[in-house]
Amino acid sequence: IPAASVSFASTDTRKFFENLSGTGKSIAVLTSGGDAQGMNAAVRAVVRMGIYVGAKVYFIHEGYQGMVDGGDNIKEATWESVSSMLQVGGTVIGSARCKEFRSREGRLRAAHNLVKRSITNLCVIGGDGSLTGANLFREEWSSLLDELRQQGLIDEEAARSNSELHIVGMVGSIDNDFCGTDMTIGTDSALHRIIEVVDAIMTTAQSHQRTFVLEVMGRHCGYLALVSALACGADWVFIPEMPPEDGWEDSMCQKLSESRSRGSRLNIIIVAEGAMDRHGRPVTSDRVKDLVVRCLGFDTRVTILGHVQRGGTPSAFDRILASRMGVEAVLALLEASATTPACVVSLVGNQAVRLPLMECVQMTQEVQKAMDEKKFDEAVRLRGRSFENNLSTYRLLSYRKADSELPNSSFNVAVLNVGAPAAGMNAAVRAAVRVGITEGHKMFAVSDGFEGFYKGQIKEIKWGDVGGWTGQGGSLLGTKRTLPGKHLDKIAEQMRIHNINALLVIGGFEAYVGLLELSSARDRHSELCVPMVMVPATVSNNIPGSDLSIGSDTALNAITDTCDRIKQSASGTKRRVFIIETMGGYCGYLATVGGLAAGADTVYIYEEPFDIRDLQANVEHLTQKMKTSIQRGLVLRNENSNENFTTDFVYQLYTEEGRGVFDCRKNILGHMQQGGAPSPFDRNFGTKVAAKAIQWITRTLTDSYKGGRVFANSEDTACLLGMQTSVSVQHHRIPKEQWWLKLRPLMKILAKYKTSYDVSDSGQLEHVTRVRPRESNTTSAI
Repeated sequence: IPAASVSFASTDTRKFFENLSGTGKSIAVLTSGGDAQGMNAAVRAVVRMGIYVGAKVYFIHEGYQGMVDGGDNIKEATWESVSSMLQVGGTVIGSARCKEFRSREGRLRAAHNLVKRSITNLCVIGGDGSLTGANLFREEWSSLLDELRQQGLIDEEAARSNSELHIVGMVGSIDNDFCGTDMTIGTDSALHRIIEVVDAIMTTAQSHQRTFVLEVMGRHCGYLALVSALACGADWVFIPEMPPEDGWEDSMCQKLSESRSRGSRLNIIIVAEGAMDRHGRPVTSDRVKDLVVRCLGFDTRVTILGHVQRGGTPSAFDRILASRMGVEAVLALLEASATTPACVVSLVGNQAVRLPLMECVQMTQEVQKAMDEKKFDEAVRLRGRSFENNLSTYRLLSYRKADSELPNSSFNVAVLNVGAPAAGMNAAVRAAVRVGITEGHKMFAVSDGFEGFYKGQIKEIKWGDVGGWTGQGGSLLGTKRTLPGKHLDKIAEQMRIHNINALLVIGGFEAYVGLLELSSARDRHSELCVPMVMVPATVSNNIPGSDLSIGSDTALNAITDTCDRIKQSASGTKRRVFIIETMGGYCGYLATVGGLAAGADTVYIYEEPFDIRDLQANVEHLTQKMKTSIQRGLVLRNENSNENFTTDFVYQLYTEEGRGVFDCRKNILGHMQQGGAPSPFDRNFGTKVAAKAIQWITRTLTDSYKGGRVFANSEDTACLLGMQTSVSVQHHRIPKEQWWLKLRPLMKILAKYKTSYDVSDSGQLEHVTRVRPRESNTTSAI
């Protein structure tokens, strides 16, 4: 639909993929190695994008084994054949570990099977082993063709027309052990499984005052163990990259008994399956259990999570990641030439980038080499910035020093939640309180936002008070939407009474406006001349200055899960369309990204105006769809996308226009999007951002402490801490530049709309950097 195509600025510099045609090309997609949730989303994206650009797309079933065996293992894919795959875990086209492909004879048979079908573009989804195999196959390609020609299996013409093999890889592995990408497909879903189990175990451990030792997967990579330890506030974690110091047995037991004596009823210890001590002896879950029983006599149980971690439905993040990578992979294949090296599509920050496959593989092998040579700091560094960040945050939060060892800063820092509740707020408060105490501050908790502030509901909060907070949804401090503007005198008075030297506000748009009000009143109230920082926490993800906010990932998963169930309810009744209303205020983030993760046909948002002609075209599109084998439709509408085209209006319009072709149902998802236990991402994001916020407060307090008091009234002492690169003004509570708007055309393509897709960001092959670029944790002056 022309009306729905997305317009961007300055047409001349951009290139659109309309110029990239796949006509006459054949692409084959395979999944290989261990399965991972989200592989199906990647396969679906490759197939649909391939068909969209006019290429033929083939499934290769059972990984490399299917390529070697040929026959029915290599089948042409259709648009409908990848329908309903998005929400399925594992890989629908099968995966196998293949010995034969390791031999030259095996690769010769595989090459023959590809040439028979003129397939010269391969998209491989798997781990580093699978990708290395693909690269070797490409290097040998011309010699394999020569050999086939000599044996008379192919003719001169076939050899000539299939002379180049192009390869693009996507990393599907729950271990997140591949250098060059922040996240591999499946990692986030595996974390979801681990956290679900840990939350369940915590309730039973609490009842019996037990210690639990949990063993998680990850081969030689400690990512899953480290991040899940951070997300559940585990007492101790063992990972291969950082073996514990000698004498760890005593210090671990001492820590466990200290936490019990402070009133905790349980201990959680997480062990990565590849964990070792400094002498290369494996640290197994049983070894840890026996130690705890012997030294402390605690009732201790072991739980090995095993293959549960590979199973289940992919999380929203993995579906989006895999869909973006799949589309990017097809673009990379279309642009490949004889001289471009085989590449992997990877994620850096919020950007899909292409990196030379072998550079990534070599760097991944270097990590293993560093670990073998006991250069552990080097191994951690090679794992990349996000791994280092997780490790340093875990260290910061995990161990409480004795009061005598703490610095005494004599500063008082207050923490409050403002706006609607968002999952992950409590994790942020916990991190802030504990890092604050470690830095020597006295931490104060304010109940019920700015309302509780001016009423004086302020009390000191200690280390033990925030135990077990990471996994709790909502806001335990209590939160209100009240703005401080009308109560500035009372708030200033409370700041004076409690001698508050710095403010940390965790919340949504009201928190943003509230801090603006406080900072602009500094000239009237000297008490407000203190460092103030805001950490964005709102399901709507509409805070200017940050690409993501705490709580939006949990909300996204709630939307995706519900859409999955709703789609399933239509499997019996054919030809049904669901109209689903999501939250998000005026920000279309939840609707758009939720739509991409749930496989929606259309999404209506405020940022992209639509009129009756668009609605009509969308109904027509669904009418066409009902003639295929996929007889159901999913339409998402953001709550404020249009004041006149309400959800009821859209529902009635679709019902009337679709009469005789499909029937409609409507769902308003409502407050379930604000509830629930926080997702692993929100727990970690909340924890890391709040820890950084307190470190910023400490630095700013030190800088602004003069003549025996804190005085901070410059612009850069009231700021917002977020993840992002550039900041611009907003209107209607939404930032101007939205990174996720670029995902809209992607969603349309995967739903079979003709649209324009800006590919000017992609296409350049970048290089793996030794030291990764600084994550732009921008603090922007409010």
